[in-house]
Amino acid sequence: MVLYAAFVGLGISISILGPTFQDLARNVNQNISSLSLIFVGRASGFVCGTMIGGVLFDCMNPLLFLGVSMLATTVGFYIIPFCKKAVLLTVMMSVFGASAGVVDTGGNVLILALWGDKGAPHMQALHFSFALGAFLAPLLAKLAWGTAASAANHTEPDFHPLMLNGSSEATSDPLFAVPDDMNLLWAYASIGTYASVVSVLLLAPFFKKRSKHKKSTASAQRSQRAKYHKALLCLLFLFFFFYVGAEVTYGSYIFSFATTHVGMEESEAAGLNSIFWGTFAGCRGLAIFFAACLQPGTMIVLSNVGSLVSSLFLVLFDKNKLCLWIASSVYGASMATTFPSGVSWIEQYTSISGKSAAFFVIGASLGEMAIPAIIGILQGQYPDLPVVLYTCLGSAVFTAVLFPVMYKLATLPLEHQQK
Repeated sequence: MVLYAAFVGLGISISILGPTFQDLARNVNQNISSLSLIFVGRASGFVCGTMIGGVLFDCMNPLLFLGVSMLATTVGFYIIPFCKKAVLLTVMMSVFGASAGVVDTGGNVLILALWGDKGAPHMQALHFSFALGAFLAPLLAKLAWGTAASAANHTEPDFHPLMLNGSSEATSDPLFAVPDDMNLLWAYASIGTYASVVSVLLLAPFFKKRSKHKKSTASAQRSQRAKYHKALLCLLFLFFFFYVGAEVTYGSYIFSFATTHVGMEESEAAGLNSIFWGTFAGCRGLAIFFAACLQPGTMIVLSNVGSLVSSLFLVLFDKNKLCLWIASSVYGASMATTFPSGVSWIEQYTSISGKSAAFFVIGASLGEMAIPAIIGILQGQYPDLPVVLYTCLGSAVFTAVLFPVMYKLATLPLEHQQK
């Protein structure tokens, strides 16, 4: 249960960046196009955390490591609202990214170590916890604390989010200062407080869990290793690169896209963001039960088809508000089960150690780093084009083509046995 609570916090902390992106840009006096580099900082830290976690989870107590990582998340989220320089904000996002990488890798490794290829429902439950946190993030940011409300007092009447210009007085700003928008402070401080509570719960019982983890890890290490183990990991690396990149891009930019491209009010755009993450979380919750009767490969195929169809409709009817609501819901639902199903699917064909899990999680984090950063720059340069939607469609096409190749490679040595 504590691990699930940690993933709820992980979902909130990762998804809070989307609805507060404009507020952070105002806080450091930057435009969205230039500040998109914080995605690079966060994902770079995530890569480092994933690599460190993949090595250390095989040789030290995971609960201790997870607890310390959640403490790092607490410190980062308490400091982020006080950052007045874009460089400093990027550094703090990197610290948070490292702790998030450790938690993400550690959670997946623990589930596989405890339940192996029988852990599909538990894997879906773990990632449902993440989706639940992602669903709560925009509600916390825009509806509970209302960070956008006070921002109107600090902008010109003709303010346009993608055209915010840096002030010539920015060079005199201090490195740290109390933010003008206090609601931004409370939003991030509340997340930091939640992370601190989870870290205490993780650190408290770690001595009791040590023997159980070692036993589970030893059992996992005796599992069969596939003939094309490295090839499968490389393909899954690419698969998660585009899948997570599209997921994070849509979740992070749909708020700004809806307000600037479609003309929605900020409260309506926050609701659209919540609809995406709400259907995302709801379908991950349902997937806990579906995983008991459906194979992971079947769930991946269904997810790919739904993502492809919904992203196509988003591109074709990008100005239609009703279509945006419906397609965003379907897109969120379709993306929900892909990552946990992918992890459970590859466990059926080859054993996954901490290093193996770290490898494909790095693929996901690189997608989280590269794709949103590139899209942020392109969207700033071409504000009239739905660059975000084109990205989602392209990623959906790539993953839909790649998975059959992965499946053929994984099942090729087993065809004779299955016959």
